Amino acid sequence: MLIKRPADIRSSEITDKKLYLNRREFLGATAATTAAVATGVLGSAAFAEAATAAPHGRKLDNVKKSSFSTDEKPNKWEEITTYNNYYEFGTDKDSPSMLARNYKTEPWTVMIDGECNKKGNMPLEDILKGQALEERVYRHRCVEAWSMIIPWVGFPLADLIKKCEPTSKAKFIEFTTAYDTKQMPGLRSPVLHWPYVEGLRLDEAMHPLTILAVGLYGEVIPNQDGAPLRLVVPWKYGFKHIKAIQKIRFVEKQPLNTWQESASQEYGFYSNVNPTVDHPRWSQATERRIGEFLRRKTLMFNGYGDQVASMYAGMDLKRNY
Repeated sequence: MLIKRPADIRSSEITDKKLYLNRREFLGATAATTAAVATGVLGSAAFAEAATAAPHGRKLDNVKKSSFSTDEKPNKWEEITTYNNYYEFGTDKDSPSMLARNYKTEPWTVMIDGECNKKGNMPLEDILKGQALEERVYRHRCVEAWSMIIPWVGFPLADLIKKCEPTSKAKFIEFTTAYDTKQMPGLRSPVLHWPYVEGLRLDEAMHPLTILAVGLYGEVIPNQDGAPLRLVVPWKYGFKHIKAIQKIRFVEKQPLNTWQESASQEYGFYSNVNPTVDHPRWSQATERRIGEFLRRKTLMFNGYGDQVASMYAGMDLKRNY
C-alpha cells in the first residue's frame, strides 16, 4: 500500500515502525484501498476516494439540544464517518469505513459486573428505556494531534451508573469492547492486546459531561463510529472513548487500559488533553482540525477546564498523564 505524503510531513503524522509492520500484515490480508493525502490537509476531500462515508440511518426520536454543547461548527458527516481510529477494523483511518459496514449490532447486550448491586446482562433496549436523549456538540481531540467537532446523541453515563447501584468499594469503572473475530478483521493483528479495555475514575464517569453515545447527527450511530454504544469523555484524548461497549465492570483498583498496557511511556490512564505534556514522539501544543489547513493551539482539557479541572486539584498532571 503506497501512501503519498508531502515532503515536509510533521513528526506527529509519522507512524511508529511497530504499528507500520503490523499494519502491512493486516492490509495484506484485507486488501484495503489506497488513501491519498493531498497538500497535508486532513479533510474530507483528501479521503473521499479511499474511504466510504456511512449511509444515513434511522432517525432518533425526541432528541433535545444540550446546553453543554460548544457553539463551534460541527464537522461534516462524511468527515466524521471516514476518518476514524478503530483498530478492530484496521489501523488506517479509512479502514473502519470500509470494513465495519456489515458489522451486526442487533441484538446488543451489555454485561454489568463487579462492585455493584445490579449485575447481569442488560439489553440495550433496557438501557435506553425511558432515557432522554440529547445532542451534544463536543470537541474531539485525538492524541495524534488532530481534532473534530462532533454532534453526538447520547445520555449521561451517570444515569446508567445509578441503575447499577455501585457499592462503596467501587472507585473505578472498566469498559470492554466487543471481541468478535468473525466480524472484526483487525483482531487478526497483534498490534494490541484484545479485547480493548478502558477505564475512568468513578467521579469522572459520573461527571455531567461524560456520556454514552448512541447517535450522530440525530441518527443511529454508524458502525465505524462505535455502534451501538460508545463512551464520550470530551476533555480526554480520543482513545479513551471506547467503542462497541459490551461489558461494564465496577472495580476498587485502577484498571489497566489497553494503550497503557501496550505503551505505558506514551499513553497513561488519565489521558487528559494537556498541551504542556508532549507525546514522546510529537508535540501536543497544537492540533489540526479535520477539514482545515492551518494548525490551532490545543486547549487545556480540550477547552472544558472550567467544568473538570477541579477533579484534578493537587495532582501532578505531567506524572498523571
